Amino acid sequence: MKHILKIFKKSIFSILFIIGLLITQAICDLSLPQFTSNIINIGVQQGGIENSNIKVIRESTMNDLLLFVKQEEQGKILNQYELLEKKDYSDKEWEKLIKKYPLLKEEALYQLKKVDKEVDNALSLPMFYELLFASKEEEYVKIQQQIINSLPNSENMQNVDLMSIIKMMDQKAREQFLNAILEKLNEMPESLISQQAVNFVKQEYIAIGINTDKLQTNYIFVSGLTMLAIALISMATTIGVGFLGSRVAARFARITREQIYDKVLHFSTAEMKQFGVASLVTRSTNDIQQVQMMLVFTLRIIFYAPIIGVGGVIKAMGANSSMAWIIAVAVLAVFSLVILLFALVMPKFKKVQSLIDRVNLVMREIISGIPVVRAFSNQRHEEKRFDDASIALKKTLLFVDRVMACMMPSMMFIMNGVAILIVWQASHSIDQGLMQVGDMLAFIQYTMQIIMSFLMISMSSVMLPRAGVSVGRIAEVLNTTNSVVDPIEEKPFDENKKGEVEFRNVSFCYPDSDANTLSDISFVAKSGETTAFIGSTGSGKSTLINLIPRFFDVTKGEILVSGVPIKEVKQEKLHQKIGYVPQRGVLFSGTIASNIKYGDDTISDDEMRKAAKIAQSLDFIEAKEEGFSSPIAQGGTNVSGGQKQRLSIARAIALNPEIYIFDDSFSALDFKTDKALRQALEKYTKGATILIVAQRISTIMNADQIIVLDEGKIVGKGTHKELLKNCSVYYEIASSQLSKEELEHE
Repeated sequence: MKHILKIFKKSIFSILFIIGLLITQAICDLSLPQFTSNIINIGVQQGGIENSNIKVIRESTMNDLLLFVKQEEQGKILNQYELLEKKDYSDKEWEKLIKKYPLLKEEALYQLKKVDKEVDNALSLPMFYELLFASKEEEYVKIQQQIINSLPNSENMQNVDLMSIIKMMDQKAREQFLNAILEKLNEMPESLISQQAVNFVKQEYIAIGINTDKLQTNYIFVSGLTMLAIALISMATTIGVGFLGSRVAARFARITREQIYDKVLHFSTAEMKQFGVASLVTRSTNDIQQVQMMLVFTLRIIFYAPIIGVGGVIKAMGANSSMAWIIAVAVLAVFSLVILLFALVMPKFKKVQSLIDRVNLVMREIISGIPVVRAFSNQRHEEKRFDDASIALKKTLLFVDRVMACMMPSMMFIMNGVAILIVWQASHSIDQGLMQVGDMLAFIQYTMQIIMSFLMISMSSVMLPRAGVSVGRIAEVLNTTNSVVDPIEEKPFDENKKGEVEFRNVSFCYPDSDANTLSDISFVAKSGETTAFIGSTGSGKSTLINLIPRFFDVTKGEILVSGVPIKEVKQEKLHQKIGYVPQRGVLFSGTIASNIKYGDDTISDDEMRKAAKIAQSLDFIEAKEEGFSSPIAQGGTNVSGGQKQRLSIARAIALNPEIYIFDDSFSALDFKTDKALRQALEKYTKGATILIVAQRISTIMNADQIIVLDEGKIVGKGTHKELLKNCSVYYEIASSQLSKEELEHE
């Protein structure tokens, strides 16, 4: 996990910038419902009039309003307004004012010059009184009549309007009257008084001659443009988050893939067996892809969900705190659904990646072994084997997908149910004047944003478990400690023992085995000499050879190259001394030239040609139309086994190393080519140490030293003639390959 966190540190500034963009996006998205509410409440219901701060008012109306204001407050209110008089304006300016306020020709008007926060909305209640006592609308006329009937001597006031009665009262009587009215109004919501005050302002504007339709249109138009601008900003931040999030995730995938590749390149054979090729391929591709997708989802969605969720709760509480219980019910329902789905699919996610490994393994085995499958007419068996692995993966994925397919319909059911619940609850509040329609719609939108935030988080429950498994599998590779490591301080090679290879009491046991494969192996392979290894199948010949380049480390004893234990030199420098030809020729996609120069691309064309000639490859290379530029398919599938082996030998020769290792590398060659190659190789490699593993006696009979292995132990050591006389195992091998006359001659 530390490796993965280190990768994230490289993108910390991008991640912080993404979080900043997400906060900006959330602010934009959370502000839009309020604009929707304002358009309905203010733009539609209130005709574009935001509050009771009336911009212009008739002098007579102002005087009526001041009747309902305490004397000490009247001066403060009047200080906010100026009386429009012709003497204060030029003729041109006065004409403009008249055009703006047509009633100015007939009646003096007050115009708002400043807004004093201390007396902000101070006229709301007086406006309500004015509307209540002076309006000619039927509902208000009935109320006015009821109030008149409740007054003393009401029979004498039946033909007098209520405002006239109030004007006739002295200050003290008026205050007592208003206090009595106010006691009854205490049960009335403040929001209803504000709405009536706005209604009064609208009626006053109409009386003055102001085009209230244009006022309403302008408000809706400006609000719409503002919403459009906010939506564009939100869109831009979304694009920015998507772009940066994709880059961060792609960078993580690239770096992780490079680290896994670099780690695998330094794996010994033990680690390769531990993981398996199919699993390593899956971890480098599918697992990294899962984590990459999860990163994009996290940066774009999971980071955004809590921000929009918390912001939605704050905004919803501001819109109407009395319906907070609905949000709690919605969140509880979403959480319950997510936990249920998570409990069902989590165990299956852990199986998915291992099942993908299995499918890849079976497919790789079948594809690489197609010739054998066809030769034995075993296609149906292999089809069934692949089908079994594929069906097991299909069933698991189908279960997961079916369970998760229930998530969206369930979420939509919860969202629609919550919307119905809000409308039902809000309808009572609207009926009582406690809430406006726009506030209800805003609350629905905020609640949907909250639910959507939890939906986003719940969607992560689909990806997080699988990505978590993938992260663990990636970390397992990156955190694996190599069994073969370079020393902290290396020793220099002994130039006096250049190319010499020595085994000192070497024993080796494979990690997954209890018994030693090699036991007490000791010998010296000197420079300028050929040392051959022979023995029955499973005697440990290839294992012994593979210990020299440190594909494995010995269990006991030590191996020296050029007089220095190989554990005390860096692997790179050790490998530079070795020309290794594996048992199975391995070629890489490219050209013949790129394969021969694989160990060192600075090798000249003449040296390359010489190496090909020694390896008996020049004839078939020159027979090709493109010569050394002829393409080689992946794995060398477009050349024969013998050609592949000869090109592998040419690759080792081109390096001109101090030590040559041939691990049964002549098995695919005919006897004539084998003999010609060994003769050419003997002339070219004078002074080098040659180590040959072979099955053919003819290949090694001229070796300076032949080591006979049987069940992991040395049972014979010497020349061909010596071993025929004193090593029964060698004699048995020789007698199986040579005629009686050849044995007698030897």
